[in-house]
Amino acid sequence: MTFALVPVPVLSIEAFAAAAELHPELVRRLVTLGLLEATEDEHGELWFATSQVAAAARIRRLRAGLSLNYPAVGLVTELLDRIAKLESALQMGRNSNGGRR
Repeated sequence: MTFALVPVPVLSIEAFAAAAELHPELVRRLVTLGLLEATEDEHGELWFATSQVAAAARIRRLRAGLSLNYPAVGLVTELLDRIAKLESALQMGRNSNGGRR
């Protein structure tokens, strides 16, 4: 679990859908599928961190560019995130030993 040190701006589902250029029902579906992260308030309304707009754009690019269905988009996104973490760890390892292998 992480905690923000400063308030994180959040968007309502309508504002998020407009910013991500998606229909609100599709946004709800993507949350249900676990492709987007949202928090739910006591009234059942969804709220999104502004960083999720980039996640939605990534989903749109994968769907359009590779003609993937949503479960496949989730898998590809997960794999891309793992690759990024491994590359970051590798880079940190290279930096810590002076660039030697």
